[in-house]
Amino acid sequence: MAPGIRIASTRAARATSLLRTVQFTHPPSCPCHSNPGAHGPHHHALPSARSQKRRLATPLDATRQKEYAFEMAASSIRFGPGCTAEVGMDMKNLGAKKVMVVTDGNVSKLGAMTRVIEGLEAEGVNYEIYDGVRVEPKDSSIKEAIDAAKPYQPDAFLAVGGGSVIDTAKLMNLYTCFQEADFLDFVNAPLGLGKPITKPLLPLVAVPTTAGTGSETTGTAIFDLVAKRAKTGIAHRALKPTLGICDPLNTRTMPSAVHASSGLDVLCHSLESWTAIPFNERVPRPTNPINRPAYQGANPISDIFSLQALKSTVEYLPRAVKDPDDFEAQSQMLLAATLAGVGFGNAGVHLCHGMSYPISGQNPGYKHPGYQVENALIPHGVSVAVTAPAVFKFTGASNPERHLAAAEAFGVDISNVKKESAGEILSEALADFLVKLGDQPRGLKQLGFNSGHIDMLVEGTIPQARVLMLAPSLEMQNVEAEREQLRDLFEEALEY
Repeated sequence: MAPGIRIASTRAARATSLLRTVQFTHPPSCPCHSNPGAHGPHHHALPSARSQKRRLATPLDATRQKEYAFEMAASSIRFGPGCTAEVGMDMKNLGAKKVMVVTDGNVSKLGAMTRVIEGLEAEGVNYEIYDGVRVEPKDSSIKEAIDAAKPYQPDAFLAVGGGSVIDTAKLMNLYTCFQEADFLDFVNAPLGLGKPITKPLLPLVAVPTTAGTGSETTGTAIFDLVAKRAKTGIAHRALKPTLGICDPLNTRTMPSAVHASSGLDVLCHSLESWTAIPFNERVPRPTNPINRPAYQGANPISDIFSLQALKSTVEYLPRAVKDPDDFEAQSQMLLAATLAGVGFGNAGVHLCHGMSYPISGQNPGYKHPGYQVENALIPHGVSVAVTAPAVFKFTGASNPERHLAAAEAFGVDISNVKKESAGEILSEALADFLVKLGDQPRGLKQLGFNSGHIDMLVEGTIPQARVLMLAPSLEMQNVEAEREQLRDLFEEALEY
């Protein structure tokens, strides 16, 4: 046998042996990952055959088996100034003949809607407009939107607006396809039944007009469940849009206050997904892949998107807020929102978002300046960012390396910082960033909350298990210990 052929044959045999080893082994018992606080910025365990032989000798409780895989799911994304004009061709390419266009009363008057309608009419695509979406939607407004969609029987949806519009369109799509379902069937447990979505939905194209939620990339839809005085939602990969059209021209009309609060959502999306527990620390491992949650924990792919989104937000958000005509900053923030959407849409968020839902749902009467709404409103980005300095001070010890890497993104020199100071350093960097951004409440007190509200805020946070399970350092196995930790966090967040 020729030497070259012998070498190739040996390599092929080794490769085959390696593939067999990987195929027939399971997740490891890794000393690093048995302690969530020990994982470094890019350390995710790989299977070990030797450790598995030890583990397989003892039967495991299925509910305590750790996850061993992660999935990446995101919408197709088109990015570029002017690409909204292609939406009519997209709908025609999808074979859509009856499109339900979903928007709100403000966006319906803007250029984005004009460009969308021109695109549909140029291609002869029939459509009907629903412009009754509520900013920060409630379950009642979601149900009204669903009731408007069902009689039209669309074969596709087109959402034009911010996260509230896109999330509402996702749920219109879901309940149009599952017309006999009860509203709580798919809502996240324990507030709803958390049933999986068992069939494909209709095509949904999302055209974001704000740079914040990343909803154009994710399978998540959030709303207020009024009876429980808490935000909740539905999270499943089937909800994600077929296509997100990210056109920087569509965000040029955002007021400065909307730039700020939307950007703060991007900031927390990236920070929370970057610091979430590793995917292979999450339990239980699903018995069927259809039950694998959209929010899986930090993983090597989401890490790339999350960290880049954080760096871009720190660089460009202050510019976008200071000068709404800074087109480069606006474009980069729209891109950052999309990057963060891919990151958190697969890794998940944790404490800032879990605590934000009762903050919004239990608003004592605060109305954020710069928003054209009649009723009291705490914008979502404000509700997540107001606890961030307290949250990351608390989580710092779980993973000092990642918290220091995040602090470095804010411009902190970490070369001589001790690991035990990581949470405090990141907390200070965050607080400084928020103060310099301007017009942001410096704690819950400026939203109208006080110590007397904390117990209700804690009780509104406890049901947010879908995100809290990804929070490092939180004692979810002991409810009373968890309550005490949350009380301390809300107390810390009263002012900074």
